[in-house]
Amino acid sequence: MRVSKPVSGCTVQSELNGEENNGVSENLRWLAAGPSMAVPSYRSYLINGVKFNTKAQDDVQTVQNSGVYLPTHTMQVASAKDKNPIVYNMGFYGAIQEIWDRDYQKFRIPVLRCDWIDNTSGLVVDELGFTLVDLSKIRYRNDQFVMASQVKQVSFIDDPMHCGWSVVLTIPNREYNDVIGDDVLGDIRIEC
Repeated sequence: MRVSKPVSGCTVQSELNGEENNGVSENLRWLAAGPSMAVPSYRSYLINGVKFNTKAQDDVQTVQNSGVYLPTHTMQVASAKDKNPIVYNMGFYGAIQEIWDRDYQKFRIPVLRCDWIDNTSGLVVDELGFTLVDLSKIRYRNDQFVMASQVKQVSFIDDPMHCGWSVVLTIPNREYNDVIGDDVLGDIRIEC
């Protein structure tokens, strides 16, 4: 009879490094090994042909590329005994504060640290159907990170009718065709 032991990160890694792959993909093996401790940080980054900026980079440019929208699906129940949960589409709006590139040797995963708008007090839909956000109402500070592939780019335009609020606009992406300019290459910062 085989006795089960508690699983730790070292045990998982040692199992994955065994002679047999046991059906474990190479990508999972690299994920288990963990990313490099050196984390490059960028002010601008091309992701799937879309250029994302940090908020600090947007502040010195005329073009805004730091606004993001994270679409999510959540399940809501009225009580613990509720047998009919409702799947609800929900979204979060935010501004990119940092762009990191996690290096797993065989692949890289761009990660965004965002300030997310409070959905209860910082988000409204006006009488014309426009989504308005108050960029000063920040929430979800314990859950700021998102993979760049999960978000869509949006812009926030000051609303002249509602002081302190911004209108959310979804604009077509410019589709940068793998053209890397000096402004992208010149803003790398390595942190450990």
